[in-house]
Amino acid sequence: MLQTPATFQPAIRPLDHPDPLTFVFHRAELLLRNTTLNLPTATELAALKLAPEQIHPLGMWEGRYYQVAWVEQPELPAADLSYHGLRSLFGAVDDGFLGLAGRAVQIAEWARTHRYCGVCATALQRVEGERCYKCPHCGHSAYPRISPAMMVLVRKGEQVLLAMHTNSPYKRYTALAGFLEAGESVEEAIHREVFEEVGLRVHNLQYFGSQSWPFPHSLMIAYTADYLDGEIRIDPSEIADARWFGVDDEWPDLPVQVSIAARLIDAHRPKR
Repeated sequence: MLQTPATFQPAIRPLDHPDPLTFVFHRAELLLRNTTLNLPTATELAALKLAPEQIHPLGMWEGRYYQVAWVEQPELPAADLSYHGLRSLFGAVDDGFLGLAGRAVQIAEWARTHRYCGVCATALQRVEGERCYKCPHCGHSAYPRISPAMMVLVRKGEQVLLAMHTNSPYKRYTALAGFLEAGESVEEAIHREVFEEVGLRVHNLQYFGSQSWPFPHSLMIAYTADYLDGEIRIDPSEIADARWFGVDDEWPDLPVQVSIAARLIDAHRPKR
């Protein structure tokens, strides 16, 4: 599952390390060597001529210091380097490395998109000792954006409800999911989203787990719930199809293993 390695130690302040490794992003794409999928060397990084405000500390992992940088243009300091979307790296790189990259891309995009105050347009300044920008004119603070989203696997006896989301990049069946609205608890969002998307009512909500999902800045919070009443009635703007799957049904291809959805479904898939 996509997650930060347990041995990773985050850093807010830059560390004095002789050989840092740098995640360089253009928008949400990561600069890597095409053949080995390694990060650029120090010499290649120097060729990008990054300004200090484009570089942020990330932390220590396996004895190496990692930092994050963003670039305005997708410049290539060497012929065998190119920018890769993180989804294309699923199953192609080490899980720990992918977890760090997912953390790094959110920091890079926060830094790139918060150069100026959203209130008065003054250039923001980095706050010492915090992952925060602050406006010297009006005092507005900007922290990395995290967007909580609920995920729920609805159970009905020995069946579970799986749906294909209309706008998902993967045309696969998975658990229901949706973003929280302002003022909602996770549980309130589950009740609302389940009814809006498939016309069902649920009860007996149980927390399962959570996962950072950097596409672009979600926090997936997964639950199970038991069916209460209603018939499936999909909202076509959100759901392409939804159906119950039991032990005797032919199951579809399930979510990619890096997603908490795969672990949620595997843990509750009906067994003979």
